[in-house]
Amino acid sequence: MIPLGSAQARILAAVSPLRPLAVPLDEALGCVTSVPLSAHESVPPFANTAMDGFALRAADTVGAPVRLRVVGTLPAGQDPAGLHVGAGEAIRIMTGAPIPDGADAIVMVERTSTDGDEVLVEIEVPAGNHIRPSGEDLVPGQEVFPAFTVLSAGHLGVLASLGLRKVPVFKRARVGVLSTGDELVDGPDDLRPGQIRDSNRHTLLALVREAGCEPVDLGLVRDDESAVRAAIDDALASCDALVTSGGVSMGDFDEVKKVLTDLAGEVAQLQIAIKPAKPLAFAVVGDKPVFGLPGNPASSMVSFELFARPALRQMMGHPEPRRRPVTAVADDGLPRRPDGKLHLVRVTAAFDKQDGRLHVRSAGGQGSNLLHSMALANALAMVPDGDGIAPGGDVATLLLDPA
Repeated sequence: MIPLGSAQARILAAVSPLRPLAVPLDEALGCVTSVPLSAHESVPPFANTAMDGFALRAADTVGAPVRLRVVGTLPAGQDPAGLHVGAGEAIRIMTGAPIPDGADAIVMVERTSTDGDEVLVEIEVPAGNHIRPSGEDLVPGQEVFPAFTVLSAGHLGVLASLGLRKVPVFKRARVGVLSTGDELVDGPDDLRPGQIRDSNRHTLLALVREAGCEPVDLGLVRDDESAVRAAIDDALASCDALVTSGGVSMGDFDEVKKVLTDLAGEVAQLQIAIKPAKPLAFAVVGDKPVFGLPGNPASSMVSFELFARPALRQMMGHPEPRRRPVTAVADDGLPRRPDGKLHLVRVTAAFDKQDGRLHVRSAGGQGSNLLHSMALANALAMVPDGDGIAPGGDVATLLLDPA
């Protein structure tokens, strides 16, 4: 068996980023920029008012209250050409409208009252009051976001404010998901003796989507070498990566590793010093990684989290593809027996406002076949080899749901 870190490093070293391309702005959420992005124009493009009110000369408000003559109205979106604020004058102005010629301040409407074509200004205001200058947010040539920025909704809003229609990013990985096994049944059909329902494929499709990839459902394949070969060939012709479940242990009917060995020339048949998810098959066919995950449901999910997810995120340019462990308090302890493995214990994690720390408790049964406790868990406690963590002890924890 090899340590977890060694297995992760081996896989990440074999996976390269996908080619960059320009994608439509509204499809770029969660993608990673492939080059630095710079502003080519000012944002905002012109000086404008931050308030509904009156554009005027600050000098005319000295000794307020004062009365000024209203010489026009300027709504947002209107060209201010032809409008001018002279001595003793004001222009009614709406939020976002450009500052008219001659004005150097805005008084908010709440500090005024109108009477016919005059406005009573109740307060003195300084020059620049409530004026948003051109380029206050961005100026031409300014780097807006560096390369390897993970684009959030806010990032997309900034790029939209610059008029970008497309964004240069690393390609979103198209990932095929395949389940193998003669025992698997999909859907509500009655089960015959020895059959179980396929949960892994649906779980992994969701995990692939959560990782920011485009999932491709490749269905079920029976334990037949030619059928497995055909399914993997088809997947690699149209996908950037492939995730399979089942068929990677040491049994006579574990066909995935046989096919991968034939296609890749060699396959990393890894026995990793962790529980669950000890067996893993990994190969690169051409330049496309294939992750052969174990068939037990909890093992499949943990294996995806530890190996496939970081590699897929690295393919999409993420600068930190792996989750960083955080220290938590094991309220009830996490007992175990020595076996030479790192245990990934399914736990529920919650932040305690009183002590300002993260606290974890077991989510339930820890068998590799038990999916319900995996669904309840929002974290994995990394319990090292030995007798476990005493109640109240510290434990390194991977948060599956950082929120």
